[in-house]
Amino acid sequence: MSRYIVRRLLQAIPLLFLISLLLFVMLQNMGDPLATMGGRTMTRSEDRARLTRQLGLDKPITVQYLYWLAGNDWAKIDLDGDGVAETSGIRKGVLRGDFGYSLVNRQPAMEVIMERLPNTILLMLSAEVVIVFGSLLIGIYAALRQYSFTDNLVTTLSFIGYSMPIFFVALGLMYIFAVNFKAWGLPYLPTVGMFDPRVGKTLWQVAWHMILPIITIAITSFAANSRYVRSTMLEALGQDYIRTAKAKGIPRRSIVFIHALKNASLPIITVVGLDLPFLLGGAVVTERIFAWPGMGRLFLDHVSRADTPVVMGILMLIAFAVITFQIITDVLYAWLDPRIRYN
Repeated sequence: MSRYIVRRLLQAIPLLFLISLLLFVMLQNMGDPLATMGGRTMTRSEDRARLTRQLGLDKPITVQYLYWLAGNDWAKIDLDGDGVAETSGIRKGVLRGDFGYSLVNRQPAMEVIMERLPNTILLMLSAEVVIVFGSLLIGIYAALRQYSFTDNLVTTLSFIGYSMPIFFVALGLMYIFAVNFKAWGLPYLPTVGMFDPRVGKTLWQVAWHMILPIITIAITSFAANSRYVRSTMLEALGQDYIRTAKAKGIPRRSIVFIHALKNASLPIITVVGLDLPFLLGGAVVTERIFAWPGMGRLFLDHVSRADTPVVMGILMLIAFAVITFQIITDVLYAWLDPRIRYN
């Protein structure tokens, strides 16, 4: 197993280089970072020429990529033309953890990302816990009552939830639990932000503001994941070893949650293993609608202004997480199913 993990890690290195190159080329052709330099007004022609030279945008794209990767001496840049450099020193390059300076915030790109990352992790991990446990309960319950009224009801609601766009779910929940509840004189849920500025960032305030975003993410995910759990559980419950366990008189709860669920969990782990890395990117639409200060909202704000250092930092963080969680998923496969061996 250790040799397999080392081999996968070594394979990940050229893969990350290829991903970074493709992303860098696409972002360079996505927009003009000097159009407003992250502001609201057009950049003057003399400032554009100066910044193009200082940022190295006049060089071939391959040279720009190598400097982005390995570092350069363009860190002393006069962003506003007042003769004072807003950045100082030599940029070390991505290989040493330096993604450069944000063109919008005038701060190191990784500092901008790390300010928002805890907010996204808090929201998305909470949502993922709700999704996993809810999907397991709904899927197992529907599988044990196949073709019953409950199973048909869950199937219908799942298809309805899966077909609804997430922005429609978010706006619908806001209208019901915020607008109408307030009009009816009932306790209503907040719709924007992470906490009420008048109260402060308390545990209760953060939890209260997380309810609607979590429900929004969970509803659309329940639909697909619960059906996945149901199908894998039905397949496991139809195996010969389950019939043998029933013949031996093993309690039904042990058969379902130990024998069947353990073998049915392999495909479920694949789904969760693919979901977790993208949590770092945040739920773009959900964070935007609820004004949650996370990575999804940060990505939209900076990609619209062609802020390459921040956008590349977010995308590379997601790419690294995807590769890492794929390796973790493969290791969990071997741990749960002794028939799987990596040589």
